Amino acid sequence: MANRLKRYTILILLMVGLVFLGIGCTGTENGEGPSPAEETPAGESEGIFLKGSDTVLPLAQAEAELFMIENPDKSVTVTGGGSGVGIAALIDGEVDIATASREMKTDEIEAAQANGINPVEHTIAYDGISVVVNPDNPVSELTFGQLRGIYNGSISNWDEVGGEDRPIAVISRDSSSGTYEYFKEAVLLGDEYRPDALTQPATGGVVSEVSQNPNAIGYIGVAYLDESIKALSLDSGNGSEAPTPENIISGAYPLSRPLYFYTNGEPAGLTKNFVDFVMSENGQSLVSEVGYFPVQE
Repeated sequence: MANRLKRYTILILLMVGLVFLGIGCTGTENGEGPSPAEETPAGESEGIFLKGSDTVLPLAQAEAELFMIENPDKSVTVTGGGSGVGIAALIDGEVDIATASREMKTDEIEAAQANGINPVEHTIAYDGISVVVNPDNPVSELTFGQLRGIYNGSISNWDEVGGEDRPIAVISRDSSSGTYEYFKEAVLLGDEYRPDALTQPATGGVVSEVSQNPNAIGYIGVAYLDESIKALSLDSGNGSEAPTPENIISGAYPLSRPLYFYTNGEPAGLTKNFVDFVMSENGQSLVSEVGYFPVQE
């Protein structure tokens, strides 16, 4: 009995010692654990996290895969969700890089600065926005005025733009998308999207809907073009132009834009290594392979 009591007493003392040892290892002077920023300086970890634009997503994923092949001890995690989602995550200090298909807005920059974040913009590639329809649709080109009318609701039937007598099913990205913002600014010119437009949270949803619906129209980054959909030529007043690489690079195609990385301050550590890789000859070669257009020739 005495031996059993002695063993229990020793066990209790060991448990108490472990508890105090744990407090000593994880606590600070005020009893709270260190923050992630205190443990690892920003941009110097062995893994980084990118989040944001669905347009940039296939490019960022391809860049990350090649970078990790060349640096097997490093980790680059990439997710989408929309430019607004990525920028919000940067403002909150949750990501190393926000990917975006639009510039940060003034209020977003101010919110970031108020939170101790200093957004720095990096142009990594150029993109063209393709307006797409179902391959069975006989319409092959639109003027900017017709496209604006379709998306603001003043044009509702394909026969108004040279097509068949069919109602137009308008597909749009949701408001968190940088492509949504860019299209609204460049095409709608201040008008609101028609209220019956079907919104999709990701570019893949636009492609899927247009490929299955002969009455549908949508807009996507050129990297997402495939044989299940048809890209329209657009006429902004200087002749009809298709979203070809030559027309996008030259600026002849009217819906062209830069694609961005945003970092908190000038990048350092692994974040800098990854940004430098994307801007290198190998990284910019991937831009072309994915279907976008390089900044560095």
